[in-house]
Amino acid sequence: MFRVVIPARYASTRLPGKPLRAIAGRPMILHVLDRAREAGAAEVIVATDDERIAAACLAAGADVEMTDPAHPSGTDRLAEVVARRGFADHDVIVNVQGDEPLIAPANIAQVARLLATTPAAAIATLATPLAMAGDFADPNVVKVVCRPDGLALYFSRAPVPWPRDARLAGDGAAASGALRHVGLYAYRVAALRRLAALPPSPLETCERLEQLRALENGLAIAVEVAAEVPGHGVDTEADLARVEAELQG
Repeated sequence: MFRVVIPARYASTRLPGKPLRAIAGRPMILHVLDRAREAGAAEVIVATDDERIAAACLAAGADVEMTDPAHPSGTDRLAEVVARRGFADHDVIVNVQGDEPLIAPANIAQVARLLATTPAAAIATLATPLAMAGDFADPNVVKVVCRPDGLALYFSRAPVPWPRDARLAGDGAAASGALRHVGLYAYRVAALRRLAALPPSPLETCERLEQLRALENGLAIAVEVAAEVPGHGVDTEADLARVEAELQG
């Protein structure tokens, strides 16, 4: 059994009011809600700081929690929901971002199952192969390298690990074994509480990657290749048009 929490905030630098922007005639957040429900979660909760988002979700029959607008991250919003609902330490919570209307329900179920079946892990996440030639060097593409047992060694915006052998460096991604990280997480409730209570870590601050806070504090992260190719998220007007074309086409 797992639960899904969808953090959704109104403020967005590049796309204000993003969760309520219409895609195929419906607010984007409702498409995300549909995908989460299709994943087979025991509960799906929208965690928001905005009454307009709450109203749209409640009209669609969603379970909504109003959360503190001062939260610096979706993880903190999840932790507030967990505290209010009194979930048990061993419960599994999947964080589904409110700007992922094309997220595959199979991937949501997969990341929950991965955590449930990996006792050594406190968190689980997904990854995909580095498909484009420039992805390995692109700082906007987060790379993850793993141990043989599937637990994460490190996440980075840099091309890691860098092949020292010059004849391999030209095809760094293939030589390194790095994967492209997908920002979908499942947490054990105890780990989520601990993570939210910790201050930002040095590596997290350097790379601007919150998952490094977990690794620096001994919280193991299980990684698996996504069952389905992740859909496009929405950060810009161009993303919005692209997703709408996919949903209508």
